[in-house]
Amino acid sequence: MNSKELIKALDNLVAEKNISPDVVFEALQLALQTAYKKNFNSKTNVKVDINRDTGEIKVYSYLIVVDEYDEGHEEVDEEGNVKKVEPTINRDAQILLEDAKKIVPSIKVGETIEQEVTPADFGRVAAGTAKQVVMQKIREAEKASIIDEFADKQDELMLGMVALEDQKNYYIDLGRTRGILPKSEIIPGEKIVMGSNIRVYVTKVINGPKGPVIKLSRNNFGFVKRLFEHEIPEIANGTIIINRVVREAGIRSKVAVSSTNERIDPIGSCIGEKGSRIAGILKELNGEKVDVVLYSEDPVEFIKSAMTPAKNVIVSIPDPEKREALVIVSEEEKKLAIGKGGSNIKLASKLTKYLLELTTMEEINKKGNSNE
Repeated sequence: MNSKELIKALDNLVAEKNISPDVVFEALQLALQTAYKKNFNSKTNVKVDINRDTGEIKVYSYLIVVDEYDEGHEEVDEEGNVKKVEPTINRDAQILLEDAKKIVPSIKVGETIEQEVTPADFGRVAAGTAKQVVMQKIREAEKASIIDEFADKQDELMLGMVALEDQKNYYIDLGRTRGILPKSEIIPGEKIVMGSNIRVYVTKVINGPKGPVIKLSRNNFGFVKRLFEHEIPEIANGTIIINRVVREAGIRSKVAVSSTNERIDPIGSCIGEKGSRIAGILKELNGEKVDVVLYSEDPVEFIKSAMTPAKNVIVSIPDPEKREALVIVSEEEKKLAIGKGGSNIKLASKLTKYLLELTTMEEINKKGNSNE
């Protein structure tokens, strides 16, 4: 590979991997320094210069002028242990001022004497050694680039393709990398089809020992929140606010909303005419029920809304500081108020942050009669 071919190859690499050209050239310089030292028995005082336009490579040895040699020293720490402190400049890269003046009479302490030492066959000898180091640096840079690309995707929705599956996880192709969707994080009962496109919620982006790790979920409450933001324009533009979301994946979600414009009905806007707007969300949630309820600063009104689909709810809060409330429904509404496996009353408690005790008027009357 000649100089022009080298530059062309590096340019293609930068474009293909979407990494900084500075990172690539710095990695190549480091690789060539390593190769030179290994193949030509060099000491540490060499540096490599690469012309980024022509690809021409030159190796220089250098000496830094000092008034006396710095060979390091020993220090004693607080526990009495002796520690060797290395010199700030490598010993073989130092030259005394008196010796340096014999070469450059006007030179001063801190300045550098350089000499080109590029071997005639350096390119051939160095290529094999350099390749491994460069590729390692490129892999590191690519990992960092992916982390940078996905860092702002945490807590966001993404669309990917189901690429692989093992015993515990699905692997979702997100473009430059694959995210991990644990089977414990899918919606209970849903079937994930290989090769299909799927919406996922990014819960975590970390730089792991083997590269970027993108953790995904479909049963996180944030998945529901982001679906509403994507599907309902008034939420996206701030006219409707999502105040709280609670969820029992595969069974029921409750979304508390309010409006910044009194002329806009937040619940009606979310549901749409004949359920047209919420239909896409329900389809994505694999049949999971979704209650859109009106948020209120008044705990009594908020609890009444949160108990949807139960109607005609009576709420009593004897002591607001205890955040406990008695919820009274009719016998006919009791089943709806409780929900499947107690999900409705449980989610209403989470949504309102009140401990809710459910009873019926009939039960209250029975207790009253038994006390007489």
